[in-house]
Amino acid sequence: MSDNDHRQIGRDSLFVLADLRIDGMVGEQRIRVRNLSAGGLMAEGSFPVQRGQQIWISLRNIGWVEGTVAWLQDNRFGIAFREEIDPRLARAPIVTGDSTPRYVRPPLGQHDIGELRKI
Repeated sequence: MSDNDHRQIGRDSLFVLADLRIDGMVGEQRIRVRNLSAGGLMAEGSFPVQRGQQIWISLRNIGWVEGTVAWLQDNRFGIAFREEIDPRLARAPIVTGDSTPRYVRPPLGQHDIGELRKI
């Protein structure tokens, strides 16, 4: 595909935080994801990355995805995924269960009001 062909791929604008591992760097970096498609994303972060550098990004409801830095401009950069993802999963609400701490669970709904203890 040419660069123009890549620009025609549908992408969703969003603002979500994600963790990034960069080949050759110790630890994880926090980035802001600005848009997301099945083949990649645009991110924002204030740390040095280089075009062609291998990375891994942890996306909500998807997990760790391998990719490569495709382009750089100021503090924004593009990441091309090694394998396509379903970007709708990253937009979906976070799945919670009984072991999920209360501070990350969705707010109480009408059906939960009866479960509250009166004080």
